[in-house]
Amino acid sequence: MHLHDPAHAFVPYPDTPVESAATGPLSDLRFAAKDLFDVAGYPTGGGSPILLAMSGIKTHTAPAVQALLDAGAHFVGKTVTDELAFSMTGNNAHFGAPINGAAKDRITGGSSSGSASAVSSGLCDFALGSDTGGSVRAPANHCGLYGIRPTHGRISLERVLDLAPSLDTCGWFARDIGTFARVADVLLGVDAKPLPAKARLLWPKDVWAMLSAPVKEALAAPSDRVQSVLGQAAPFDQLALESWDAMYWSFRYIQGRESWLTDGPMIERFAPPLGPGVAERFAWSREVTDAQVNSARAFRIAFREKLATLLGDDGVLLMPTMPDIAPLRSAAESTLEDYRNDSIRMLCGAGLSGFPQLSMPLAQRDGAPLGLSLLGPAGSDCSLVMLAEQIAA
Repeated sequence: MHLHDPAHAFVPYPDTPVESAATGPLSDLRFAAKDLFDVAGYPTGGGSPILLAMSGIKTHTAPAVQALLDAGAHFVGKTVTDELAFSMTGNNAHFGAPINGAAKDRITGGSSSGSASAVSSGLCDFALGSDTGGSVRAPANHCGLYGIRPTHGRISLERVLDLAPSLDTCGWFARDIGTFARVADVLLGVDAKPLPAKARLLWPKDVWAMLSAPVKEALAAPSDRVQSVLGQAAPFDQLALESWDAMYWSFRYIQGRESWLTDGPMIERFAPPLGPGVAERFAWSREVTDAQVNSARAFRIAFREKLATLLGDDGVLLMPTMPDIAPLRSAAESTLEDYRNDSIRMLCGAGLSGFPQLSMPLAQRDGAPLGLSLLGPAGSDCSLVMLAEQIAA
């Protein structure tokens, strides 16, 4: 299916036909799925040679993929993921690094690297990814795409490989808001509690303070554009509960414990050679203590309550998606790890709260894309897509 894959976005599985409905709201669109999602006729490798060897050919398709097939979308293949989805660079030691179609000298970001690569390179119209700590939002920022981390639990993750189940979500990418919104209609349904016609836009000063001057400058005009459409954003001092360090470590402890519960038994049994960064993260995760996890879970509940109170039923945060444009492909592993840690501070608010965040490709710096995000109350996913449509128009 992908003999011609100049972006190295797809896992080179043997071509297996996948049936889709003859007609439907997505019947003119082609899509790909991250290789965490089961698709009947294919194995599910999770970016890991060991998991691929253990997988066997799947006989059932993940409900999220099936919903797209039932809507008439045409499946074109499974995309490369960072190893065990536990990375944010887009470099897989075993399957390579997909190409960023919007900035070829820069990383795609991960772990939904192949999906973002395939869409940004024009090899399909949209693609499914997953977002635990930023694995849709980071590549969307880096590759000039619309991307969403939905409300936790909103889209089924049945027959999808876990990383950290209380943080894992199913998202997707598209180059244009029209395509993105059509997929939203199929995967999200309707909001139980939509935002009112006039949402309250909020400006978290502590998030914006994390940016360097050149990044702030690049986001200034796009931010003004959003406010000209949605209304002036009301500034407030602190989104973080306690501090960004407290936010960062609470997220890391929960993700670490759950990822070790998910993949630790396989790692201990087979001792697979894990790629750089991934190996260290799993080794660290193994040592997370019960006390650290219990404290982090209590912190998460408190932060979720704080954010729910702040947003109410009508509040939306306007914030940068990532600290900067994508690092260069040539960057050292230590540079990428530092960037990842900075990024987690910016990304962990949606992860800890479980609230939806949509990244829009509205800015550029040094010729590379830069995203701007809307983060809304739990269950406001469709409303955020509608706001993004208004901004794009």
